[in-house]
Amino acid sequence: MVQPGLARRPDATELRQTYDRAGSTVPAQVMDGVTFLAGLYLAISPWVVGFAGFGGLAINNLIIGLTVAALALSCASAFGRTYGVSWVVPVLGVWTIIAPWVIRGQPATTATIWDNVVTGAIIFLFGLGALAFAANYRQHESGGRRRGVGAPGGQW
Repeated sequence: MVQPGLARRPDATELRQTYDRAGSTVPAQVMDGVTFLAGLYLAISPWVVGFAGFGGLAINNLIIGLTVAALALSCASAFGRTYGVSWVVPVLGVWTIIAPWVIRGQPATTATIWDNVVTGAIIFLFGLGALAFAANYRQHESGGRRRGVGAPGGQW
């Protein structure tokens, strides 16, 4: 019987344990937790800040916020299976920052701009952290040495 993907590798158990350790480090948990909360905040921000008359931006923030929260939750719960899509989170952070100027409708107010820029910056920075963890473990998977924060046996 031929098993697809990771199951065929003789070191599959070791790789899964490595990914589980990476996802359970304190820095990874903090990054995923803050990213999850930032995504939830982005989703509810149109009603917290009051985006009256900004229907397009409100819907954008709801969809992007729920997507970021789902990605953070999936990375927190199954890092070994989801580290490959961690690059999406910083991209969504950048989109959140530029959305008030890109989405058509009324000109953005100071409150909508500040809300999106600060929340987008948080999502971007913590998304880059998750991306660093993913790059670190991809390098390990291809035979290189792990380095930096979050590497098993490293400084955390």
